[in-house]
Amino acid sequence: MLKYNFKKIENFSKKKWKISNFFNKKKKSKIYILDMFPYPSGDGLHIGHTIGYIASDIYTKYKILKGYNVLHPIGFDSFGLPTEQYAFQIKKHPKLITNINIKNYKKQLKNIGLFFNWEREIITSDPSYYKWTQWIFIKLFNSWYDNKKKKTRSINDLIKIFNKEGNINIFLFNNRKQSLFSNKEWKKFSNKKKENILQNYRLAFISERKVNWCPELSTVLANDEVKNGRSERGGFPVYKKKMKQWSIRITDYSERLLKDIKKINCTKNLKNIQNNWIGKSKGVELIFKIKNKINISNINIFTKEPENIFGISFIAISTEHNLVNFIKRKKIKYYIKKIEKSYLNKDSNLIGYFTKIYAIHPFTKKEIPIYITNYVMEYGSYSIMGVPNINKIDYNFAKKFNLPIIKILNKKKIFINSYFLNNLNKKKAIEKINYIIKKKKIGIKKINYKLKDAVFSRQRYWGEPIPIYYYKNNIPKTINNLPLILPDIKYKLFNNNGESPLKKEKNWAWNIKKKKIVNKKKIDNLHTFPIETDTMPSWAASSWYYLRYMDSKNYKKIVSAKKEKYWKNVDLYIGGIEHATGHLIYSRFFHKFLNDIGIVSTIEPFNKIINQGLILGKSVIISKINKTNNFISYDLIKKKNDIQNIYISNKLLKKNNNFDENNIENNNCEIDLYKLKKWRKDFKNNNFILNKGKFIAKIKIEKMSKSKYNTINPDKIIKKFGVDSFRLYEMFLGPLNQNKIWDNKGIVGTYQFLKKFWNLFYSKGKFYISNKKPNKEELKILHYTILKIEKNIKNFEFNTSISLFMITLKKLIKINCNKKSILKKLLIIFAPFAPNFSEFIWNKIGENKSIFNSKFPIFKKKYIISNNVKYYIMINNKIKLKIYLNKNEKNIEKKILKNKKINILLNNKKIKKILIIKEKKIINILI
Repeated sequence: MLKYNFKKIENFSKKKWKISNFFNKKKKSKIYILDMFPYPSGDGLHIGHTIGYIASDIYTKYKILKGYNVLHPIGFDSFGLPTEQYAFQIKKHPKLITNINIKNYKKQLKNIGLFFNWEREIITSDPSYYKWTQWIFIKLFNSWYDNKKKKTRSINDLIKIFNKEGNINIFLFNNRKQSLFSNKEWKKFSNKKKENILQNYRLAFISERKVNWCPELSTVLANDEVKNGRSERGGFPVYKKKMKQWSIRITDYSERLLKDIKKINCTKNLKNIQNNWIGKSKGVELIFKIKNKINISNINIFTKEPENIFGISFIAISTEHNLVNFIKRKKIKYYIKKIEKSYLNKDSNLIGYFTKIYAIHPFTKKEIPIYITNYVMEYGSYSIMGVPNINKIDYNFAKKFNLPIIKILNKKKIFINSYFLNNLNKKKAIEKINYIIKKKKIGIKKINYKLKDAVFSRQRYWGEPIPIYYYKNNIPKTINNLPLILPDIKYKLFNNNGESPLKKEKNWAWNIKKKKIVNKKKIDNLHTFPIETDTMPSWAASSWYYLRYMDSKNYKKIVSAKKEKYWKNVDLYIGGIEHATGHLIYSRFFHKFLNDIGIVSTIEPFNKIINQGLILGKSVIISKINKTNNFISYDLIKKKNDIQNIYISNKLLKKNNNFDENNIENNNCEIDLYKLKKWRKDFKNNNFILNKGKFIAKIKIEKMSKSKYNTINPDKIIKKFGVDSFRLYEMFLGPLNQNKIWDNKGIVGTYQFLKKFWNLFYSKGKFYISNKKPNKEELKILHYTILKIEKNIKNFEFNTSISLFMITLKKLIKINCNKKSILKKLLIIFAPFAPNFSEFIWNKIGENKSIFNSKFPIFKKKYIISNNVKYYIMINNKIKLKIYLNKNEKNIEKKILKNKKINILLNNKKIKKILIIKEKKIINILI
């Protein structure tokens, strides 16, 4: 018998698919299936990445077999900080590294048998692509959001309003903090002053703001790139720093982003994440007058619960609050720096600085101290009421600074010690206080959003240049000759010490006459001007890439109207839940903006989103004592607050470790110190504190990540077991949306299953299937499988599909089925899951065209619908068992009296009467 040889099978399939085209078919029905595209790192794909790609590929192949015109493209998100850092380390240009990494990724993706529209491939670091990212930025720069019309308009429309009316009306419905002016005053303003005003409205604008600054990475980071006060990349400390930055006014779209999330078919969890990130809250902005004589008369604080004002013992403000600018103290700068260094660290101690400024309680007229603290921004605000009796953090802060803790509610949630709220429950208290606030005019109703404008500047090289030059008096102007190409600079300049590497580039000035880049020495502020040196964040390119796939070769437009109207939305978007905040918010914002300016015809980019679960890997963590060069064995640790956790490769564990797979989290395993010191040079000079001659590490099961050294390369598994065994096992691990633990032992099962399936097509040492007509049982097995597999694919229940294939195979082997009409159809429905296997056998049984040129079998009810009817057998009104009778049975009484199981229950007792209730399918035997 010919053995199952997956290498031979895969070589055949690759050649077959190379000359075939399963896409770009002129068919009535279209479907756009998209994976969140990969960042091509040097380590390549790991098995955590591939689970989503295999799932989308199964669905793609299914839709191809169903006759759809499928768009399933792929590209590479190739700009970004990791490549730049790696380039600096190995002294090579990121462009070269990116090309090598992409080549490796493409090889891996093709090895897994994935079907992609490779002719539509995009690479975000290619100027032909980022030309359009720059084009979007220019459109944002030249736009403002009209809150009255609830859409974006051209900045020229705003200038016309200012020329005609001034900004009184604009100020009222846009709530921008600036002075009012008439149209006559506007016309007299200098160009610089006009631009400063317009910057308050532009959707892409430049301003000084406090940002997340990482000194180790020498760049600004977005909020979603910072976890617990440290950079997600590298785990370095992140501080607040005031810098001049480009930002995107995403906050103008807050309400639309919140409202339209309901239109996306996704999990409640994903919708909740989006809602929480935007963070809409209704409440009151209370006005507290300032007691001290400073250039600010009051402080406004938004609160969802104004009734808690009677429990206030202090006001907490962030370092970004406007009041900070008016505090003149010698130590203020020291405390500001101290506070900002702990800003994003939730585990840090509470830090506060008393401003020696008091606010006046709007009701009681008592003096309330104002503190600058490090925890205010956690609430998405710049100032909060400190109510210790209600809030735990406020309580801890009040305790630390000896501030009063005022009790305002009793156990029954009735207000006490609250003046006119005494003896009221919460509902009535809210009604009363809102009435007083309105009557006394000490606050206004307001809707607040936690979402902040997105910082768009990055102080690094490997990103899209921002197409801006600075005209006379530093006025930003757009460079419309796109693309503005990123210059090739030496890797030595990447270590920027906080400055953008492009600042050191000689040829980085813009000549407005020649409309091209020239040497900086030619800057004269007449014809030649400096170009912006910051680059765009990595999310800029990934926020609209799905549109470019629709029309990737169009050099004149971002996407043609005809192709956009045909493909419209992404019908199915598959990716990790970790992209549920930043990426999804930005993509939806870009799409709505492009809809406003007439580029896209839909209001949401994605119809359906599926978040695949994580493949969890075994991480190894060693412990370092803070502010020392000492590493300590994990089992010797007493105070965990003094410890810094450092991830190392799980290959450094000693092989003789007793590892309990059923209690993984409690495993403490021994490290091979010789290998550890050899693995990374910086460990050589450290001291290791052992316990009885052993150095123990902590084992943790968590998300696979290159930074945690716990990834598994699919190439090695495929080399040993084949592509189809790997594909089947990844899907068999569990439901697509749940987290799964990888176990190398399990893949042996899917490999053995394929070998058994292979043998089904053999007879007497060669490929052979019979042309005989199938019997009823064979047809029943086949059509039941077609019905269930199609249902499972539609519901993305791929693990249960593979279980069903295994059951079906057992049934067919048991009845020795080798009928052509059965096995051919079974092979077609199996093809999306194990494409190489199916393609090879399809050819061997006499089919010259690819299996994916065939049609998905149609389920026929007649083969699995039974004539039998289920009846419940009752004895003296108690249900005892159920039996099946033919629905056309004429003598039911005679039939049941012959049933052995019923006779055992009757035990030879005399039957008084048999009641047959056909409507309810009940037979009641009275004895």
